[in-house]
Amino acid sequence: MTRQRRIHEKPIVYRRAIASGELRLSARSRTAMRNGTVEKGDPLLIGELAGLQALKRTPELIPHAHPIPLTGSRVELRRTAYGVRATVEVEALWRTGVEMEALLGATVALLTVWDTVKYLEKNAAGGYPSTRLGPVRVVRKEKRPMESGA
Repeated sequence: MTRQRRIHEKPIVYRRAIASGELRLSARSRTAMRNGTVEKGDPLLIGELAGLQALKRTPELIPHAHPIPLTGSRVELRRTAYGVRATVEVEALWRTGVEMEALLGATVALLTVWDTVKYLEKNAAGGYPSTRLGPVRVVRKEKRPMESGA
């Protein structure tokens, strides 16, 4: 039997998680991104929007994740020497953490970037010899009681 963890007796507290991840891309993709010539548009903008959508849909995709009323979130993608780095921050006042939301947001943001440049990443056989996703990890987690009178 599988079941969702019961959280009704846990106190509502401030929770924050930051996840980060990387996507390694070919020089061809990095150049197209830098020059603004990616056919589907700006991969960073598209990826940030996708990451934001994804973190809000975490309980639809991860069976044991509880719906969480998020109070704040941020998805940032930036180019690096080897590709793209995602940083996703999620906040809530709730009974359970927001790590899965942050991890999912970062992963989907990076996958979306890959999708926008995949035509540039493919080799003659249709493979992706230099494209690498990861690692994606939680880099910070906070949990603190709410101040009285809040």
